Amino acid sequence: KPRTLEDLPRVSLWELLYRLTIQGFHSRTHELQILEKERHGPIYRNGMKAVSICTATLLEEVLRNDDKFPNRGDMSIWKEYRDLRGYGYGPFTENEDRWYNLRVVLNKRMLHPRDALQYGGTLSEVVTDFIGRIYLLRQRPTGDVVADLNNELYRFSLEAIASILFETRLGCLEEKIPTGTQDFISAISQMFSNNLQVFLMPRWSRGLLPYWRRYVAGWDGIFSFATKLIDRKMEFIQQRLDDNQNVEGEYLTYLLANAQMSIKDVYGSISELLLAGVDTTSNCLTWTLHLLSEYPQCQEILFKEVSTSVPAGRAPSAEEVTKMPYLRAVVKESLRMFPVVPMNGRVVADRDVMIGGYHFSKNTAFNFSHYAISRDEHTFPEAARFLPERWLRDGHRRGGPNAFGTIPFGFGVRGCVGRRIAELEMYLFLFHLMRHFEIKPDPQMGELKSICRTVLIPDKPLSLYFLDRRSGHA
Repeated sequence: KPRTLEDLPRVSLWELLYRLTIQGFHSRTHELQILEKERHGPIYRNGMKAVSICTATLLEEVLRNDDKFPNRGDMSIWKEYRDLRGYGYGPFTENEDRWYNLRVVLNKRMLHPRDALQYGGTLSEVVTDFIGRIYLLRQRPTGDVVADLNNELYRFSLEAIASILFETRLGCLEEKIPTGTQDFISAISQMFSNNLQVFLMPRWSRGLLPYWRRYVAGWDGIFSFATKLIDRKMEFIQQRLDDNQNVEGEYLTYLLANAQMSIKDVYGSISELLLAGVDTTSNCLTWTLHLLSEYPQCQEILFKEVSTSVPAGRAPSAEEVTKMPYLRAVVKESLRMFPVVPMNGRVVADRDVMIGGYHFSKNTAFNFSHYAISRDEHTFPEAARFLPERWLRDGHRRGGPNAFGTIPFGFGVRGCVGRRIAELEMYLFLFHLMRHFEIKPDPQMGELKSICRTVLIPDKPLSLYFLDRRSGHA
């Protein structure tokens, strides 16, 4: 007889609560993945009664059994906020055929590599402004040290994704940032910081404890910021229509003109895309710059590729920058070591499945321990080291690490709708930054550790030295 769910090693709810509260893993749930994998093996039943998957091979087995319309798992508290305020569901919260119909519309002009390349000029302008901002920050009394780089990268990412979604520049990289911008960044942090507590706490505790109130206030800040920008764009379009002028534009104009999407759906989808576009790329770039400062030999290889692939007096095209192998490998390795979303999941609803020799009935919830998977020594030897070379292939050697060892943009039809744009944004950013600056650690900062607030972030503000290559000071 095949083994079943009942035969799995299991973590009790009380053990989970002990780990989160007494042992302090509530902000280090990614490290808890590794501890539980060591204690219970690569597949076990966790404290929330879901099946935890901790190796690339097992992860592939689950994802190869995906439903036609994959179900990410329990997004009930995200849906609850939308129901509370009357907003539509977006690509993260919607499921089944409604999700598929929404995704078909959202995919256009974003997911295909050819579509992403059309935003190269827009993103290059934002990157150029960020480089200018770094030069400005270096004129302050701190000199070459740029402090609180996390927040600077949030502002960059917000400017970049807004320039695509809203087809307008917000001015986040100016000396004086627009009203509400920092409030939006803080709202994202507040929502994510209270997400786990709201998910774990019983509903009756919401009036007694502050987590639900903070969680709702965080979402209010996110949606308030996004809906103002959407409304402003709609007013602009309406004004042009009233004046009998042509209405042309890229992403938001296309969505607003699409008969399949209600305005409620547009609010829900754009708000989720804005949230994802800011939080993911900013944190990935934060970790990438930190790693490049800690591994100067990797930074030097990257600088040589950037210097020799495109003539010094010319900016790269979007197509050129996506074909630089070491640049791509640097981003991939950074996302392996610090996956932005260290845990994800699936519910296989259509049928029973066999995973790792265990038989699971349909509607079993699976949790993917991406942090533990990407730090697995069998898949990634010297997993704690930053080795972009592990992703390079020569003409004679095929293969490389298991592709499911790190899937920062998800898998299959439920993969990240903005993947191509996010990659292009990060490639252009690193290309131009390496051209201008050598980055070095700030010894005053001390060790940088990771904490998890749904996404993986540094435990303190990152500060780095930016040495001007052109002045010979690098």
